[in-house]
Amino acid sequence: MKSKFQWLLAVALFSFSFANAQTVDEIVDKHVAALGGADKLKAVNTVVAERVIAVQGMEIPSKSVVVVGKSLRSESTVMGNSMVQVVNMDKGWKIMPTMMGGTGEPEDMKPEELKPMLGQLDPFGALFNYKDKGNQVEFVGNEKVDKKDMIHLKVTSKDGIVIDEYLDAKTYLVYKVVTNVNGQAGELIFNSYKDIDGIKFPDSMDISSQMGVLTMITNKTIINGVVDQQVFAKPNK
Repeated sequence: MKSKFQWLLAVALFSFSFANAQTVDEIVDKHVAALGGADKLKAVNTVVAERVIAVQGMEIPSKSVVVVGKSLRSESTVMGNSMVQVVNMDKGWKIMPTMMGGTGEPEDMKPEELKPMLGQLDPFGALFNYKDKGNQVEFVGNEKVDKKDMIHLKVTSKDGIVIDEYLDAKTYLVYKVVTNVNGQAGELIFNSYKDIDGIKFPDSMDISSQMGVLTMITNKTIINGVVDQQVFAKPNK
């Protein structure tokens, strides 16, 4: 009886070890496959997304234009005032309404403002092509998040930004992202994904920060549409 118990225990421990023996690259490969596959992702040059941000009883229309790896323009309209954030290669500028503490005029971003936005130049996140991006990825463990089985990965960018990513253990899609940039903690929960031309894009997400929780819902996504490069140019005052 004892030897049989030891044999069952050994099998159980072996099975547990095997289940947890996935390497980081194996996990990332499954994640990329779940998004649509490396070939499809590499073929994406531009992404335009129209969204609605729900916060404190308001619905704020928002639009983002991304030239992958190069440029980003994000624009929202709050009570008739435009809030614009633009990254163009390694430079950035913004327009912040006076009601939000800005000047209402185009002004250059400070380095600490630009740094966290550089990651948004890639719509597929820090894990896709992580080695080419100079990111380091560590397997932290298998955990429960909101009663769901998750794979916890820690990503450190070449700029030293640390991101904790939680992948759904069944789908290998990102469920939760936790960041802390410039002393400000943030958390994203991806509630759902939508298939656009064979690629999975977040359809609804909750964003938590020191300012509270807002929900971002995507109404329309266009892949590889024509983008006027002029939208990234800083206007004259």
